[in-house]
Amino acid sequence: MKHIRIFFLIIVGLTVILSFVILLSSAGAATNISATSSEHLAWDDTSGWWNFYDTNTVNVEGAQMTGYASSSSGEVSFDCASTPSGNVCGSSNYGICNGPGPHSSDGTCPNGDALGTLTGYAWNDVLGWISFNCNQTTHGGTDQCGTSNYYVSVDSSGVFSGWAWNDTAGWVNFNSSNPGSPSSTPFKVVTTYSATSTVATLVSDVIDTQSAGGATLNSITWKGQNNANGKAGNTYVDFQIAVSESAAGPWNFIGPSGTSVDYYGAACSTSFKGGISSSGASPDTPICFDPSQVANKRYLKYLVRLRSNLIQNDTPRIDDIILNWSK
Repeated sequence: MKHIRIFFLIIVGLTVILSFVILLSSAGAATNISATSSEHLAWDDTSGWWNFYDTNTVNVEGAQMTGYASSSSGEVSFDCASTPSGNVCGSSNYGICNGPGPHSSDGTCPNGDALGTLTGYAWNDVLGWISFNCNQTTHGGTDQCGTSNYYVSVDSSGVFSGWAWNDTAGWVNFNSSNPGSPSSTPFKVVTTYSATSTVATLVSDVIDTQSAGGATLNSITWKGQNNANGKAGNTYVDFQIAVSESAAGPWNFIGPSGTSVDYYGAACSTSFKGGISSSGASPDTPICFDPSQVANKRYLKYLVRLRSNLIQNDTPRIDDIILNWSK
């Protein structure tokens, strides 16, 4: 019997744009730095200990770091909008961004991506400017990484590491476990902030292939746009699939492992049997399924998962879903 491939366009009429509530800390909010004494300290050879906790102002956020730490040289300010003297951005615009700069005069970092690589400058009245990254081009500075590769970062557990630089104090150490750190009492800076995506799911109606003998789902393609609002950080789309011999089910949504723990996202050009993709399924790119999981069933449903970026201010937009199956 001649094999016939039939293409069906399923326009599901989705215009899915998720609304997220971003909880931003104000200058007067309590700190989200750890109260444990060994988990709120940085060190420089001139000022000694920087204490990130005792001012009760330092907050790590998805886009930036705000507030100020204390030291023997006075307060170290991380944001012109939340200094000990209040908002001074009108006369001196500076700050530490969680991701690329610039730091805007309204006290925000519009390109912050919550990925944990800090950029920008802090200020101390005695020491002057303190650079948190060797590449400060997004903050009006230069890229010095070719001669001195340094930066401060925050990992997914909220632990700071790396070094900052000041022309007077020299290196500022944020973690005693940093390579090259002198042997000393263990110390580091730790925040309770954690960057997480918001996830939404949508389940399709029952789709009838009208093939009494069953059909095999070959691929699924979504049309729309990642990062629909044009914000920094990646958004993701991926799928699970369920097939049945009855329109009433049962419906067991599965991913590449044959269970509900993972999602299909790999392009057909990568794997004709389907697979996981760490960046999700790209728009206008067919993703395939393991034929052994989706063969010889008349009815099917899909579950699509939409994940926001880590800062939770952008999401994918899905306009159409296209299914390809063969009898």
